[in-house]
Amino acid sequence: MARARRAAPCSRPIWTPCAPPGRPRCATGIRSKGRGGAPVSGRRTPDPHMSDFSSHHAGGALPRWFRALRRAVDLVTGGLNVAGTLLILALMVLVNADVIGRGAFSAPISGVPEMVSMSIVAIVFLQIAQTFRRGRMTRAEALLNTLDRAAPRLRLGLDLLFAIAAATLVWVLFSASLPLFEKAWVRGTYEGTVGDFTAPVWPVKLIILVGCAALWVQLVLSACETLLRLMPGKDRT
Repeated sequence: MARARRAAPCSRPIWTPCAPPGRPRCATGIRSKGRGGAPVSGRRTPDPHMSDFSSHHAGGALPRWFRALRRAVDLVTGGLNVAGTLLILALMVLVNADVIGRGAFSAPISGVPEMVSMSIVAIVFLQIAQTFRRGRMTRAEALLNTLDRAAPRLRLGLDLLFAIAAATLVWVLFSASLPLFEKAWVRGTYEGTVGDFTAPVWPVKLIILVGCAALWVQLVLSACETLLRLMPGKDRT
């Protein structure tokens, strides 16, 4: 019978970690704590209902009356945006019907070029206010992003200056378009050829006025919101 082995002397157990320690993770929009309880900043998800101005610095709560006014104006601009989208769909159907009728039946639809040219202007002014509200206006953000990290209040000041200048420009455009609408309404100006196709111009002129007014209101609200965020962070009701 083989001699039994001597028992191995007791030794201190060695614990092997299952995985190497990594950096503490942070979910989008949530701050988690790392070693020593130090907060680890994560990337915050911008609110889709905030404009490009207000999505960067939430310095202080906005007054309730301002939030209620903002929701009401957003509802109107959202409705205009939906109307513009429906007009795009109607335009697509009209153009395809004209192409099919022209190619298959040699029967094109009269007035399609005129309706397309008028509808493009109407679509732009129906959707421009919502485009600004969502922060989708085309602009170079290299300088703005640098200021956002280095000097947030200076960034807000530039946003305020931009909103005031843009509101002034839109007001000039509204003032210049109003006489054109009155002229088209009184004289019955139309597009097209008599005997073939004619369409009144005043609906497009009216849409230009409505779009300018909606964009002007959004710009003024953005300027007021940026000004409120530049103020010291106190509870405002």
